[in-house]
Amino acid sequence: MRATEAAPARIRNLEFGNGGELAEALAGTVAGALDAAITARGAATLAVSGGNTPKAFFAALSKRPVDWGKVTVTLVDERMVGPAHERSNHRLASLFLLQNKAADARFVPLYSEPGDAAAVADKASKTIDALALPFDVVILGMGNDGHTASFFPGGTTLAAVTDPGCSQSVMSIEAPGAGEPRLTLTLPRIVEAGLIVLHIEGEAKKAVLAKALDTGPEAEMPVRAVLHHAATPVEIYWAP
Repeated sequence: MRATEAAPARIRNLEFGNGGELAEALAGTVAGALDAAITARGAATLAVSGGNTPKAFFAALSKRPVDWGKVTVTLVDERMVGPAHERSNHRLASLFLLQNKAADARFVPLYSEPGDAAAVADKASKTIDALALPFDVVILGMGNDGHTASFFPGGTTLAAVTDPGCSQSVMSIEAPGAGEPRLTLTLPRIVEAGLIVLHIEGEAKKAVLAKALDTGPEAEMPVRAVLHHAATPVEIYWAP
């Protein structure tokens, strides 16, 4: 592993030889943060992202000896689909994270029912507001277009969801690259977390990150909003 720090975006780069090595290291870091939160106040909160990249990390974390009965897990974002749908992040978390020791964790979904996405987001926002905030850990991914969470370039509510002063915890968003309408945690909920991790793999994603770290508008590459406004340095976990 090689670790470096960079500015002006406050980040800490951690590079690993392969995805398996990264998954185990990230599982150890997250487990440690959850343990520390449980020791400090008797509970911990974790928000995770979807996609193929975190599967090995989820599996590794699920086996860590955390007091999972005191952990609440939720999602950074979700598609407007039910938990049995193959593109559901709820389904992904259930299959790969909420297993083994982590099966004892409490899971809080963002999607609740079919209907108007804005109304579903409003309901999810109230649910998130009822948790012990700020989140102890938020795990993000990043697309080749520079999106993170569901902060998609050209998204219908992009300006609102990436507004540091946004008053809602969850909002809906639609965008050409998003597929289904999405529900997403807004920027304030993400950047106030105690530990923020951007988990990316592959040379293509490394190149996208390098571009995001360069100057340019946040709306062009919305991951910049997180990098620019995070309360603590964002930890970048990367492997080839």
